[in-house]
Amino acid sequence: MKMENQTSKIRPADRLASVSEYYFSKKLKEVAQMNAEGKDVISLGIGSPDMPPSEQTIETLCREAQNPDGHGYMPYVGIPELRRSFATWYKKWYDVELNPNTEIQPLIGSKEGILHVTLAFVNPGEQVLVPNPGYPTYTSLSKILGAEVVNYNLKEENGWMPDFDELEQMDMSRVKLMWTNYPNMPTGANATPELYQKLVDFARRKDIVIVNDNPYSFILNEHPISILSVPGAKDCCIEFNSMSKSHNMPGWRIGMLASNADFVQWILKVKSNIDSGMFRAMQLAAATALEAEQDWYDGNNRNYRNRRQLAGEIMHTLGCTYDENQVGMFLWGKIPDSCTDVEELTERVLHEARVFITPGFIFGSNGKRYIRISLCCKDEKLAEALKRIKEIAQ
Repeated sequence: MKMENQTSKIRPADRLASVSEYYFSKKLKEVAQMNAEGKDVISLGIGSPDMPPSEQTIETLCREAQNPDGHGYMPYVGIPELRRSFATWYKKWYDVELNPNTEIQPLIGSKEGILHVTLAFVNPGEQVLVPNPGYPTYTSLSKILGAEVVNYNLKEENGWMPDFDELEQMDMSRVKLMWTNYPNMPTGANATPELYQKLVDFARRKDIVIVNDNPYSFILNEHPISILSVPGAKDCCIEFNSMSKSHNMPGWRIGMLASNADFVQWILKVKSNIDSGMFRAMQLAAATALEAEQDWYDGNNRNYRNRRQLAGEIMHTLGCTYDENQVGMFLWGKIPDSCTDVEELTERVLHEARVFITPGFIFGSNGKRYIRISLCCKDEKLAEALKRIKEIAQ
């Protein structure tokens, strides 16, 4: 038996030295502690939709959960009903034809898909292109799996689009994947057909795979588009999509990827050795959610539009500027020149106004002069946040 004063020789794996605990994981502990002390912090940090899924979705879940035969292991490839629904959804909204049997893979959330795709395509020591600023998990998971992360710049003066002249100058000989995310998080820059065409052309010439993460295309966006709408894109592209944002189902952990049959099969080889199929009732309910008509998305966006107005007032109160053409469920704003450091601003807002907003540096060095406000907060809470911030700004 080990004595209490002995030093254990057990150490974590070396790979943990390359990453730290996810920023939101750490910060939300601090917020929870402040709330436990009675400080009533309003969180405008995470993009976790606070509205429910459609009534029909919940009804399907409850009905199917009562089926005594529906509680066993499910197919690794997802049930046919869900794959067919994803295919129908892609055709209806993106005008993209997908074979539900071979070109679609349901996922336990698209975040998990980052793991599966990296394992399927990237050997240790090979490179992946990651946007700066960008979703931190692209970087952290790549590092954990032994890939070398090479950042490419997204800058405000270029509309937060990749600089293809800069990309052309980069050595691509060891690059296997390029992560893209449009509509973009955190910047709110929207996708365009021209951008997707350029990305597909670039991937073909450089023999790399583009992985486009596309969960925000139905939020404050009039014209959802998919990279797979570009002719031939399936040959060199994988697209993620998610029920979390578009259908208010973040806690359900249901996403998908689409690509050519070979890529999907390679990813399935990895996935089938890591996790199992999702609960049948959840998959059937997700299939129901995908049947939503335009009025469902319109209802969501009415709420987000009202919240966006309040978030804009918060930005103005803090002296921040932002692009009115942003889409998605966040507002991304540039801090004033008078502010020396973004974290100084966000910490002051947290501890003096008791409002948590996200500093842009967590998304990369190109975000160090920006903040991000989530729209996943009830109007009255956003109004209260605005009131508190006005009080400390006086």
